[in-house]
Amino acid sequence: MSQATGDIGLIGLAVMGQNLILNMNDKGFTVVCYNRTTSKVDHFLENEAKGTKIQGAHSVEELCAKLKRPRKIILLVKAGPAVDDFITQLTPHLEKGDIIIDGGNSHYPDSIRRTKELEAKGLLFVGSGVSGGEEGARYGPSLMPGGSPAAWPEIKPIFQAAAAQVQGEPCCDWVGETGSGHYVKMVHNGIEYGDMQLIAEAYDILKRGLGLHETEIAAIFEKWNKGVLDSFLIEITANILKFNDDDGEPMVTKILDQAGQKGTGKWTAIAALDSGTAVTLIGEAVFARCLSAIKAERTRASKVLSGPQREQFKGDKQQFIDDLEQALYASKIISYTQGFMLMRETAKELKWNLNYAGIARMWRGGCIIKSVFLGDITKAYEKNQRLESLLFDDFFIKAIHKAQPGWRRIVAQVNLWGIPTPAFSTALAFFDGYRSEVVAANVIQAQRDYFGAHTFRVMPGKENSRLRVSEDIHINWTGRGGNVSSSSYNA
Repeated sequence: MSQATGDIGLIGLAVMGQNLILNMNDKGFTVVCYNRTTSKVDHFLENEAKGTKIQGAHSVEELCAKLKRPRKIILLVKAGPAVDDFITQLTPHLEKGDIIIDGGNSHYPDSIRRTKELEAKGLLFVGSGVSGGEEGARYGPSLMPGGSPAAWPEIKPIFQAAAAQVQGEPCCDWVGETGSGHYVKMVHNGIEYGDMQLIAEAYDILKRGLGLHETEIAAIFEKWNKGVLDSFLIEITANILKFNDDDGEPMVTKILDQAGQKGTGKWTAIAALDSGTAVTLIGEAVFARCLSAIKAERTRASKVLSGPQREQFKGDKQQFIDDLEQALYASKIISYTQGFMLMRETAKELKWNLNYAGIARMWRGGCIIKSVFLGDITKAYEKNQRLESLLFDDFFIKAIHKAQPGWRRIVAQVNLWGIPTPAFSTALAFFDGYRSEVVAANVIQAQRDYFGAHTFRVMPGKENSRLRVSEDIHINWTGRGGNVSSSSYNA
């Protein structure tokens, strides 16, 4: 048998797979590729990979034979059963310490399971988020690997070389244990949903509220992209708004207003509900897409349901646009605050040691949510690794206080206009709830105890002979009920 010369193998020759292979080849690594339909291997070698060091394999066995030990194999195949099928095919040809890397959009519980199953066989598993689309894969994606810690030193040189680079630092770092890599990618995608919804709402406010044309809105977005909102999504939105159809009309005005979704935003919202974390903005972004999907029903509703008369804006237009910039910035701070709160809660529950500064650092480039803003988040977690919330960091406290007046003016005005802004509105509602020492949940607890004897706890300083702090208390509210409670208090 010829000597193994491959540094890393990759299974799956769709566009992402091909581009990542070419990227790793550019960085000096010898990549061995395989695809279930082997004719794709030959076509790739004869075309895109011609003249490179890239090698092909026509079977899983041949792929494994061509790789140096410990073998490192990336799977870029459809999430779900296909990943398990390839793992089953690979394991007979692997040895202790070999590494299987799932680079697809897998759900993190599957990565937790696969890590445990493969480690029990002496193999190592990495579930890695890969963000940046086709171009990112080719020229530098954001990579979020997590799983078997022993795998990291082996894959680190390849991953960090292939990743996007920002100020000389790779947008790739070790995330944490078991399914944490795919978990962080899931939260990334949820935050992406929130960012996209906020930008869409800003567009809607400028178009319906101020009556601006797409070219005018594009110019505003281009200006914003030079300040605190500097980001990939603001940049591409400006480009989208400037793009005209053959008849000169903005292409965006011809696109059906029904947003699709692949499920990662929904997974983030479900994970938030499961952990009891108030990730309200991502949740609203998911529901906004769901509402957009019922186009026929909305069309019927528009004929019978009326809103306020929208009068022409007579105020200071530039002040309004500046307020909207601050509202978008503040809402974005809330969204990322919620995303990091969710990761923190899950890390506690699953005993993951997550690298929050590293996560923010690897999102600064290569990925869809890349922005200058993530540099500020990186600094916050570098300053305080155990930071409870971004809203406790001095930089973000100052930023949100500065943004608050304009943020409130925008949310008030759009409600008077009847323009739906679920993301802007829920961000402000979360902020006001988060900064409230006392909220109205006492009424809810009284209601629960009244109708279901679910008990409540007493506010410190309000205790007396029958109301004691740290005890689960049930009151006979009507004089007709008993004194037996149905369950203990659970916050």
